[in-house]
Amino acid sequence: MEFLFTILAALILIVVLGLVSVIVFEAYRRSFNNAHVDAPAIFEDPKSLKQVPCPDIFDPAKKYLSLIIPAFNEEHRLPGALSETMNYLKKREAKDKSFSYEVLIVDDGSRDGTKRVAFDFVKKYGVDKVRAILLGKNHGKGEAIRKGMLHSRGELLLMLDADGATKVTDLEKLENQIHAVARKEHRGDSAACDTTFKISDIPIVAFGSRAHLEEKAIATRKWYRNFLMKGFHLVVLLTAGPGIRDTQCGFKMFTRSAARKLFTNIRLKRWCFDVELVFLCKWFRIPVLEVSVNWSEIPGSKVNLLSIPNMLWELALMSVGYRTQMWKINS
Repeated sequence: MEFLFTILAALILIVVLGLVSVIVFEAYRRSFNNAHVDAPAIFEDPKSLKQVPCPDIFDPAKKYLSLIIPAFNEEHRLPGALSETMNYLKKREAKDKSFSYEVLIVDDGSRDGTKRVAFDFVKKYGVDKVRAILLGKNHGKGEAIRKGMLHSRGELLLMLDADGATKVTDLEKLENQIHAVARKEHRGDSAACDTTFKISDIPIVAFGSRAHLEEKAIATRKWYRNFLMKGFHLVVLLTAGPGIRDTQCGFKMFTRSAARKLFTNIRLKRWCFDVELVFLCKWFRIPVLEVSVNWSEIPGSKVNLLSIPNMLWELALMSVGYRTQMWKINS
């Protein structure tokens, strides 16, 4: 009985904190924060020094694949991950002439040499292949990804972390699963022979998942980290509902139509935007596939114990925001 009372008290506290958060957040957002974030996006071609307007997610797709890499103070980890990514993409392009791609590096207000690293890759591969979007100041990983998604040109859009924790070759696992589901969604398996079939037109999402590695991770982690992980999973379950075992893996693929719906609505900017994506996918009834990927822990993670209160705060914010309809969803 005491345990149930504790859970009830915690839920009430989360709701109260969330309601206050929504009010404060909305006042802040409307007053001055969005003036910067929603300003027209322009990136600079380092070779010509000309400013080039960014494309829009509502434009027709011009590339097959867009890769969005959020980067905040990633001067040291970004070069290796980018080199591996570009080598894979070049080899695939050489084998398949119909394959086209772009890489968007979204610098989330870095204070180190991240911008220089990004521009070095833009100069090396050209502005059609690699682009750098500068947010000017730090807004959070969720906002950086949102910005990159909204200004991508791909039929398929992949978000991946700057540390290269998941091998870029694993994108083919997500890609193949999306194509398989899309064929079934569009007139059964005959879609493969249908010239009107476009993968970009069918809303589907594929989440890279580390759930198959969880048993090994539990065995090697400190007890308090396992306790916090289980607690976070419970709060996510209460907030977004069941269905996805690993919401936090930074390797996710979206069809263009799915990205339009999701990233024009997403509001959380930092730790728990992944959970909001799950919630919105359920709202729009977008199929979500969970696909196992290879993953290795890379030193330099920016998530620590102090992130937990902020994550809980954002989950409370989201829960109350949507349930009170203070956060409207545009269809």
